[in-house]
Amino acid sequence: MLLVEVGEPTLQREMQNLDVNCGRMREELDWTIERREREVVRAEACKRMVARRYNAKVKPTSFIRGDLLWRKTNEARKKSAQGKLASNWEGPFRVTESVQNGAYRLEYLSGKEIPNTWNASHLKMYYS
Repeated sequence: MLLVEVGEPTLQREMQNLDVNCGRMREELDWTIERREREVVRAEACKRMVARRYNAKVKPTSFIRGDLLWRKTNEARKKSAQGKLASNWEGPFRVTESVQNGAYRLEYLSGKEIPNTWNASHLKMYYS
């Protein structure tokens, strides 16, 4: 027993009849499935609300063949001589093909193709 239960009578100490106790335990077990199902529905509703809120702020970008684009420069491709003042974008590049799910094939303005595909999140429109 806990020290709190010594002074105050609790349901656990007062329940001496085992038949009543077993009956109440069975009632609680019957309610657990319904409670679990209700919580699953509530969790799914919360996930949908969060997804709807997040997706409302996302701006989809799409480019067509022939568009001129900037490509994000990652740390590995930056010139170390310029340090933190190196440019974050390089280009321009021309879109040659739109692959599925926002991926694009690019080429230099000279016509030489770039072997990798690039995601739309790493590209932005080049305005001249």
